Amino acid sequence: MLADGLSWIGNLCVAMATIGCVYALIAAALTLRFSRRAMPSDAAEPLPSVTVLKPLCGREPGLLARLLAFGHQHYGAPVQVVFGTQNRADPAIDVVERLRAAGPDADIDIAIDPLGHGTNRKVSNLINMAPLARHDVIALSDSDIEVGPTYLRDVTAELAKPGVGAVTCLYHGIAGAGFWSRLSAMSINSYFLPNVVVARSVGLAQPCFGATIALRRETLDDIGGFHAFADCLADDYAIGAAVRAAGYDVIIPPFSVGHVCFEQTAGELLRHQMRQSCTIRSIDPVGYAGAIITHPFALALIGAFLGSSLGLLVAAAAVVCRTLLTIAVERSFDLPRQPYWLVPFRDLIAFTTFVSGFFGTTVSWRGSRYRVLSDGSVVQESN
Repeated sequence: MLADGLSWIGNLCVAMATIGCVYALIAAALTLRFSRRAMPSDAAEPLPSVTVLKPLCGREPGLLARLLAFGHQHYGAPVQVVFGTQNRADPAIDVVERLRAAGPDADIDIAIDPLGHGTNRKVSNLINMAPLARHDVIALSDSDIEVGPTYLRDVTAELAKPGVGAVTCLYHGIAGAGFWSRLSAMSINSYFLPNVVVARSVGLAQPCFGATIALRRETLDDIGGFHAFADCLADDYAIGAAVRAAGYDVIIPPFSVGHVCFEQTAGELLRHQMRQSCTIRSIDPVGYAGAIITHPFALALIGAFLGSSLGLLVAAAAVVCRTLLTIAVERSFDLPRQPYWLVPFRDLIAFTTFVSGFFGTTVSWRGSRYRVLSDGSVVQESN
């Protein structure tokens, strides 16, 4: 009886894995349709003045080069970049001073204020930075984001369209040094990125990403300012949802920015992916559960272990399909070739954190631990 039950579960896993292989091929086709278009040179003329808000926390590898890209934009209107930290001894402050010394085109300001406004430290940082913003268009961007010289022109061109309240950007992974950062970047490029493209293509998701959120000051005021998101784990998603609730559209343009991955150990990678899993589950628990079909390799291996005769064959097919999907992402987003041999390892780690995401209630975030509540808010746990 037990053997029959296990065999039935194994066959079910293989069936779901087969569906997952088909999903991967569909995702590859939809990703290839996603084309990057060059923005017209006069798309947003006259160009609006822009304030970029960049929360900082520590001296991340390559930080100066990423900040320089924001300070040297090909943009025909005033640009202000406001950096912020809550730690007066933060080594990122020295990086900002080096940026100033390099003579950027943008005006540079920095807010150093330890005042907290909620459990989300990044949002507290934004609240402290906001009074320094001088322009009517405000663009938020995380410190690990890498952009090109026409980034602001492309984003403001989208924001100028009728009915648009905010612009957000997809992001691709850029590996730092080491094995674990390469796995992290591959997770973005072969899993997150095509899944978002599929969800947007079929109308199943309305995301908003901290990689970029550009909006007008009046729109920010309409949604309650940054204070309204001071206790949200998924503050970027919550901002997008609030903009839509206020009657505006949130646009995702057909290009991506880079997200640099810094993970140096397996623990850092697992903690990062667990935080992402808990965040997604708190936003859309039904959709999160349905995402099990996006893990065909692990499902097929489970099926083989439980006695399915097709398990290993489907597992091999899953690796092929995931590799084809990765190639499609490379071509659509002009990415360098990924280390395809890491596909099986990435898939097993992703499945592990996916399953753990159903049970985990705590996340690690910038050296602190937080408990995720049922409404998506977080409370900091004592050390």
